Amino acid sequence: MHVVTRFAPSPTGRLHVGNIRTALHNWLWARKQGGRFLLRIDDTDRERSEETYVEAIRADLAWLGLDIDGEERQSARFGAYEAALARLAAAGCAYPAWESAQELELKRKIQLGRGKPPVYDRAALALTDADKARFEAEGRRPHWRFRLDHDAPIAWDDLIRGPQQLEPALLSDPVIRRADGSWLYMLPSVVDDVDMGVTHVVRGEDHVTNTGLQLQMFAALGAAPPAFAHEALLTGSEGKLAKRLGSTGVEAMRAAGIEPEALIAKLARIGTSLPVEPVADPAPLIAGFDFASFGRAPARFDLAELEALNARIVHLLPFARVRERLPAGMAEADWDAIRPNLKTVAEAADWWEILHGHVEQAAAEEDRSFLAEAAAVAEAIDWSDSPWPQLVARLRESSGRAGKSLFHPLRRALTGRDSGPEMGALLPLIGRDETVSRLRAAAG
Repeated sequence: MHVVTRFAPSPTGRLHVGNIRTALHNWLWARKQGGRFLLRIDDTDRERSEETYVEAIRADLAWLGLDIDGEERQSARFGAYEAALARLAAAGCAYPAWESAQELELKRKIQLGRGKPPVYDRAALALTDADKARFEAEGRRPHWRFRLDHDAPIAWDDLIRGPQQLEPALLSDPVIRRADGSWLYMLPSVVDDVDMGVTHVVRGEDHVTNTGLQLQMFAALGAAPPAFAHEALLTGSEGKLAKRLGSTGVEAMRAAGIEPEALIAKLARIGTSLPVEPVADPAPLIAGFDFASFGRAPARFDLAELEALNARIVHLLPFARVRERLPAGMAEADWDAIRPNLKTVAEAADWWEILHGHVEQAAAEEDRSFLAEAAAVAEAIDWSDSPWPQLVARLRESSGRAGKSLFHPLRRALTGRDSGPEMGALLPLIGRDETVSRLRAAAG
């Protein structure tokens, strides 16, 4: 089988961690199987859909490195949905219903009051032609429902959840088209999956009931359904669905300095039995992607854990990957020296100033003579061959200092910081003249 997956966002807002995860898992499966990953823009909601969001979705996927193999827009496919509805209606699998929203709500309340599930009673099927003509004369327009087959349970083998079964008699016939002529999600998605040759659909477990309904639509249209994988939903660090996860999007993460590699590494493995690891290349994530590794428990997404993972990813990024975001003039040696101490790439600018700017740090009284001596030693050593080990070796011998009393005053005088990259890597970058100048300035 030639695998085809799809990501189908609605352009009513920016991508957030939940739908990024959905896109990623569909992309990983397609790439592992040597298949195709398609983008489908679900823009049937004309009032809420915006072209700026379509552009943002494309840009966000590109930033994440999720390349697409084709794109479709539902707004260009209304003719296909019309044809499918006509086929279903002719086969008795779809029918018009005339109740208003208020009438349907009253029915639901009555059923609930009687202790019954609020399932649509199919009253529309009993309407006569005269009834329909009267409604039309009143200016009413019907909505359309798909008629579920109640003869047998709906069953399928989910790639994550295992065997699934729904009882169609306990479900309402789903509305597939509104009275104003606009389309709901259910039928267009089925028609698109058929026409686009989609073989696998990975989505959240909140779609399980939708899948059962759509399986009957595939059958009514005479089409084979794709395989479905329903993954557990994301939760926040406090263990319940977090509202802010819905607003944590690509735009906010980029502003916070999160690298796409970190987000991909986190979301690829979250909710699975596989470890979340800092990888700067998606190849091992593709190779290791396996529906059998997914658990049923809610997947915990912690922003603090993502930030920690991001730092580890930054430590792996090669100079070529970040060059355009570094201060002008920063060389590969500078990046290699400071990279192990960064949480975000943006922090490189601070260390660039430390390396090549001017640091003034007044030393404690008890360290001033030591730093004056350090300046003299720094001026005398051979800078062509590992100056830092030479400097500390001579100072240890001449001053009798060791450990923190030796290293801390030097680091403070040379960088203005109490911690940071290895001084052995920094000192050649600071250079002889600036090192001597800083040590003398700190000594007073």
